[in-house]
Amino acid sequence: MSDHQQSRGRSDRKRPSSSAQRNESGARGRPYAARRDKPSGPPEPGAMAQRRLEQVSSALGEVLQWKHPADLALTRWARTRPKMGSRDRAEIRESVFDVLRHLRQYRNWAESGVGPSTRRLAILGLSTAIGQESLSLGLTEEERQWLGHIRALNVDGLPVGVRLSLPEWLEERLKEIPDSYKLMAAMNEQALLDLRVNPMKAERDTVLRQLQNGPMARFKPVAMPFSPWGIRIEGRPSVAVWPQYEKGELEIQEEGSQLLTALLEPRRGEMVIDYCAGAGGKTLLLGALMRSTGRLYAFDVSATRLSKAKPRFARAGLSNVVPVVIQGEGDQRVRRLHGKAQRVLVDAPCSGLGTLRRNPDLKWRQHPQALEQYTQMQAEILEQAAACVAPGGRLVYATCSFLPEENEHQVQAFLDKHPEFRLLDAREILKDKCPALALEGPYLNLRTDRHQTDCFFGAALERITESA
Repeated sequence: MSDHQQSRGRSDRKRPSSSAQRNESGARGRPYAARRDKPSGPPEPGAMAQRRLEQVSSALGEVLQWKHPADLALTRWARTRPKMGSRDRAEIRESVFDVLRHLRQYRNWAESGVGPSTRRLAILGLSTAIGQESLSLGLTEEERQWLGHIRALNVDGLPVGVRLSLPEWLEERLKEIPDSYKLMAAMNEQALLDLRVNPMKAERDTVLRQLQNGPMARFKPVAMPFSPWGIRIEGRPSVAVWPQYEKGELEIQEEGSQLLTALLEPRRGEMVIDYCAGAGGKTLLLGALMRSTGRLYAFDVSATRLSKAKPRFARAGLSNVVPVVIQGEGDQRVRRLHGKAQRVLVDAPCSGLGTLRRNPDLKWRQHPQALEQYTQMQAEILEQAAACVAPGGRLVYATCSFLPEENEHQVQAFLDKHPEFRLLDAREILKDKCPALALEGPYLNLRTDRHQTDCFFGAALERITESA
């Protein structure tokens, strides 16, 4: 669930039709006089700020209905405005996501203003995206004074839940987690974009030099600190049009997701199962590490997700991937693989709270009742996937969450029930591949405040005997 979504904006300007180029007599020539009088220069800065504020307010109105994930809601909103360019979309998205990261704090401040609350939220988000000075040109005098007052406030005096913009239920859950407030402060920072080199087609150093010495240098590409395949960049460029991406040498994948795949250690010629493959981000790296040999099953309950993954498999040069739409418990295709796979990865459905840098709306869209449903589903999927592991084989259970009930508690409950499995030490597995990665305990436990990745949890289990 840690693949990054990439959107491309473009200014869909159309060439004028022949009828629009005709003058009043019907002959081709100069445009209408009305067009001749239209200003040809860019809009005034004040008018631009006013228009952008109206756009952000409108987009926020859609997103805050919580009918869809924020990315999807913004995409739908933008489709009705096809003339917006990529810069427009980027500023609007940055403003909306800033509001989502700081929603409780901003709502607390917005109570002191006048006018529609959505507009006040938009003012706060847009002032972060484009700067208070640029935005003030499009505000009323009263709004300028209000914004100046708010931005001069000392946030350190606010209650922790308001300062870090935490829903009350999540604030309560964080009491179990060490240094949780440092973690949540890091979660309110905007994430950079993580890329991964396809080890079957290219070397990271080669691709990195290409990016650093070409037009992509403006995005400041650097090698990731932990993943041997990772490159991190600034901004939100359209990576999908880069030649390295089109040739299958480069993919979008968060560093924590890359490390999780390394924990499975797939080998050439093995039978490997990616039990919750989704859009195929981890499947791509698994297949490349297997050098497209053996058999790699990509299981998912969504035919749509798997169909979208197929072009990615082809671009990466993988011929060993077998996508399979499964029906859940009792699926006959899964039963046929019981006890046969050397490696099984379970990136389980979860709350996704470890990805709040990229999906800040999850703070407000998730709730404790949904968490109970996730933990039950995780236990069931882990049971089903474990049945496919051969004696001596490895099972990796993972989530992109920092909550113990989705992570350590799940693994311990499984081990208590299944003595035929034992827990492996993630530090030993990854020490040679990722020497700079410092872990505490036997789990892969990545935190945004310590590792600058999304929060990922991974546990490597080995089947030592047949099940009873």
